[in-house]
Amino acid sequence: MNTQPDRQYIRVLTIAGSDSGGGAGIQADLKTFAALGCYGMSALTALTAQNTCGVTAIHAAPTAILTAQIDAVVSDIGAHATKVGMLHSVETVQAVAAAIRQHALAHVVLDPVMVSNAGSPLIEPPAVAALVRELFPLAEVITPNLDEAAMLLGRPVADAPADVSAMHAAGQALLALGAKAVLLKGGHLGANEAVHDLLFTASGQPPLLISHPRVATRNLHGAGCTLSSAIAAFLAQGQPLAEAVQAGCDFVHQAIAAGAVVRTGHGNGPLNHGAAPLPMRTLAL
Repeated sequence: MNTQPDRQYIRVLTIAGSDSGGGAGIQADLKTFAALGCYGMSALTALTAQNTCGVTAIHAAPTAILTAQIDAVVSDIGAHATKVGMLHSVETVQAVAAAIRQHALAHVVLDPVMVSNAGSPLIEPPAVAALVRELFPLAEVITPNLDEAAMLLGRPVADAPADVSAMHAAGQALLALGAKAVLLKGGHLGANEAVHDLLFTASGQPPLLISHPRVATRNLHGAGCTLSSAIAAFLAQGQPLAEAVQAGCDFVHQAIAAGAVVRTGHGNGPLNHGAAPLPMRTLAL
């Protein structure tokens, strides 16, 4: 008698650092996957001592352990999509790139995490160039904010523009570095009443503008991690890139709004990932 189930969860892997405070990193990723009806798995790139006020210590995982985590998960369970977050060193970047190529991982969403919400550095400077060289060609989309885009390009993106015009050149420049698609996040244009994000693709089409009303809150810790994870979840469910990005932005706006007035810790608090949880999704075998 065959007792094996005839369905499988939609599965999403996060390769990222751990946030001991629970608001960002793999903790935010796994909460997002669950809220969006997916089964989440993780491979830790680094341990951080972290809370809402900042990062006090970072311990990078040995690359052999990182690779073993990815191998164990993918060889047994598999992944419909993969989110890549904090990669602290050149060696870590190279190990993740090798694993993506070895396992032919699909729907890779790269969030080039470089600085925490509290301003703490999360990447060694030499790793920035390795990130561009090794992972840009493997990712379906990269999701930098304006500060991260400036670090990737080696120049300021904008001082304090009143609109999104300065983002256009930056998005095209990131495509020129080898990215297949770029979601450039404009949340750091703090003078605007709305948050504007732009999706650039190599298709030659004008960028897709996604706008949401700005929520008055300091609880934005983990917003970038949550967005990239949400996009990966929607890609895993079969949505085209533009629709997955739009849905991911909508989810993050909802999670920010739901957690706007909740106090967690003494610094920049987290989003409310469970604002609208969905049933776990499954696929027929």
